[in-house]
Amino acid sequence: MDHMWARVWADLLARVSGPFKFRLLLQPAVSCFLAIRFGLKDAKQGNPPYFWSLLWDREQRLYMVKEGWKSIGRVFLIALAIDVVYQIIVLRLVYPGEAVIVATVLALVPYLILRGLVTRVARRWKSRVKTIDKGEGMRKAA
Repeated sequence: MDHMWARVWADLLARVSGPFKFRLLLQPAVSCFLAIRFGLKDAKQGNPPYFWSLLWDREQRLYMVKEGWKSIGRVFLIALAIDVVYQIIVLRLVYPGEAVIVATVLALVPYLILRGLVTRVARRWKSRVKTIDKGEGMRKAA
């Protein structure tokens, strides 16, 4: 078992300097773009931060997983496919567990973290702009 984990870590670390290393920037960038897009949409619609609600709102969890998967599913599957191609070229074997780990780290983790943060920041920005606009309107009326 220890040998397997040592191989997994060695294989994961080797991806940083191997072929297809561009995906280590490209896939998280696409995930971040989608997280920003859907985080702004959440803020506009008054939805709670995504990951926080996913963890704590049992009633909405299934809906949120389905909705989140619609927005990030393709990116995750592409990350999975690219890692399988990488493994075939470099390792000459396919380790499905490693592919899932890589796709999760490159596609899902940035999306889950950033979507909720964008929602929170957008709400604060929106409320701050409203406060400033109301303050200026009151000064002009006086």
